[in-house]
Amino acid sequence: MRLISTKVLREEMVIAKTIWNEASMPLLQQGVHVTNRIIQRLQQLNVQYVYIDDKISKNIEVAEAIPIKIRKEAVSKIESSFKTLKRLKGTDITYCLEKSSKDFTNIINSLMDSIFDNEELLTVLSDAFIYDEYIYQHSLQVTIYTISIAHEMKYNAEEVRQIGIGAMLHDVGKMLIPQDILQKPGRLTNEEYDTMKKHTEYGFDMLRNLHTISLLSAHCAFQHHERLDGSGYPRGLVDFEIHPYAKIIAVADVFDAVTSNRVYRNKLLPSDGLAIINEGAGTLYDKKVVEAFNRIIAAYPNGTVVLLSNGHRGIVSKQNPTNTMCPKLRIFEEHGELVKATYELALADSDVTIVKVETDYLEAEEQAHTIQ
Repeated sequence: MRLISTKVLREEMVIAKTIWNEASMPLLQQGVHVTNRIIQRLQQLNVQYVYIDDKISKNIEVAEAIPIKIRKEAVSKIESSFKTLKRLKGTDITYCLEKSSKDFTNIINSLMDSIFDNEELLTVLSDAFIYDEYIYQHSLQVTIYTISIAHEMKYNAEEVRQIGIGAMLHDVGKMLIPQDILQKPGRLTNEEYDTMKKHTEYGFDMLRNLHTISLLSAHCAFQHHERLDGSGYPRGLVDFEIHPYAKIIAVADVFDAVTSNRVYRNKLLPSDGLAIINEGAGTLYDKKVVEAFNRIIAAYPNGTVVLLSNGHRGIVSKQNPTNTMCPKLRIFEEHGELVKATYELALADSDVTIVKVETDYLEAEEQAHTIQ
């Protein structure tokens, strides 16, 4: 399968990976042949990328770190709990969170089992799920990244569980932020931004007195926007003042934010998201956390077409767990001409580098029939 931009999606291309909607129903099934109507619908929904089947990507698979069933259950529970919180006040909020805490813990346990048993690098999905409200999917994705980082950093199971709960509820305070601010398509005013920043304090106040959730998990909600250099909020803490759990969630939160569609901008590719995180290592984000994240995330997911420094094109065929920036490639084009027979290249053993990710590559569709 190959990752392709919906901007260049064409009729008769074959969908390789099912896209799900917020009701956990398939929006577009694997194996469907694309029509103009489908293209228009995907673009209306702001779906930026899909996976297609074609000859150059034959037998290339994208691993699922988290089973679809667990994803559906997790987002459904987050959504129902958070929507209930919007309608409540005071002690009713505490009661709701206490009641939901067992379900959250069960979700975390399921995620931990899946991640601990998975030896593949984490792949950032394209638009595998389409949600009207960003926060529910974001809460799950941040939890997945957070658990993976904590596991890579050798935290024990109970510590990972606490961090996971903190990650899942890190944005719970946004339920008290006005919807027109959360969904504003343009830049927030200074006053609106000050209101938005209060979600960290709101979340901490919701969680800190719960008997079923650790105070450390509550601090994840409080501190996940703090930065090592003191430029974060709500308290402008510096390196040693920030809890290690919050340092992990900070990286996961920013990475998912920039690699997901938002009301005010489109998503970045994983390699671009990692570049942003790496640029802030040591100043904004903890270096050890960033290093761990680099070890567990696929910078260039399987099925991604890339242009190389020698002018050749390849498609990522397999990940390299010892160097995530240097995956294995299937070379299918040299200097603008399709090769007679594709061949494999281990980027780590070569002196060429990836220059550009090309999700808009189309020549393969026009000429792939010439590849034997």
